[in-house]
Amino acid sequence: MTQPQPQQESQPQQDSRPQQDSRPQRDSRPQQESPPRQTGTDQLVFQQYRTLLFSVSYRILGSAADAEDVVQDAWLKWSAADRSQVADPKAYLARIVSNLAMEQLRSTRRQRETYVGPWLPEPILTGPDTAEGVAVADSVSTALLVVLETLSPLERAVFVLKEVFAFSYGEVARAVDRSEPAVRQAAHRAREHVRARRPRFAADGARRRDVTERFLAAATGGDLNALMELLAPDVTLWTDGGGKVRQALKPVVGLETVARWFASLGTVTYQGIEPGQMRAELTSINGGPGVVFRGPDRVIATMTFDFDSEGRISTIHNVANPDKLHAVADGTRRELA
Repeated sequence: MTQPQPQQESQPQQDSRPQQDSRPQRDSRPQQESPPRQTGTDQLVFQQYRTLLFSVSYRILGSAADAEDVVQDAWLKWSAADRSQVADPKAYLARIVSNLAMEQLRSTRRQRETYVGPWLPEPILTGPDTAEGVAVADSVSTALLVVLETLSPLERAVFVLKEVFAFSYGEVARAVDRSEPAVRQAAHRAREHVRARRPRFAADGARRRDVTERFLAAATGGDLNALMELLAPDVTLWTDGGGKVRQALKPVVGLETVARWFASLGTVTYQGIEPGQMRAELTSINGGPGVVFRGPDRVIATMTFDFDSEGRISTIHNVANPDKLHAVADGTRRELA
């Protein structure tokens, strides 16, 4: 703290009484310690791990907006911390974002219980590096994020840290403030749950993109026969309008039903937009081939796909809730860890 300066004193008159010192007296109480000063190095360290922090948060939350909030809160905590006492910045920051994300997830879970229709993750545009890394692309796919939504916040954080980012059990335990045996049990439950709900098929990336392109052409052209060739017999369509726009409130199931749904795509007006005004763009969404539907002045919806062992489309996730389309609308492409 800056030492207060003595006040200017007028020349005292001669007086036999002791003169009173007009200077401010030093406070004998302990002074509050100032937070550590930020340095360029501190900022560089945080930026070094920023992609990792967003990647962890997004997979735990399924929301780009909430993940960005968590990263920002992590920066504030990092800025206020005594960094001289931090031996491992990566572990320290992973602990911050994991706990913040779990806390946020517990809060949003209560809101999702009253959500209108199916709840789907907020889609994000991803870059070529994310799409080319098979393990990374799968771990951020809409299909996996939907499965992770069925885990508890603790199980989800443990699964993300252990299975996606290969943290050791000890590192995960410290990150989520649990004992190592408790973390091992949570990891086992999460793995078994994910395996049971989402068998993994090694679909070739080029094959998935080709099927997606053919699907889009068939849907916009109203080609029912072509659609039925590309869809799996038990294909399921999930639509998320959040009660904000017209969408199916229950999953649409079955080859013929889903094929007819998309065959009529180019013939109906949606949200006041005529079919001729709608543009469909093939792009990379959540690490895989997806479609963005645009009107004259806004993004209307996104679509992502999951595939079966024969390369046919087994699941379609359609997000049309406008509150979930900001990350796509702003055009930012993310390379995820």
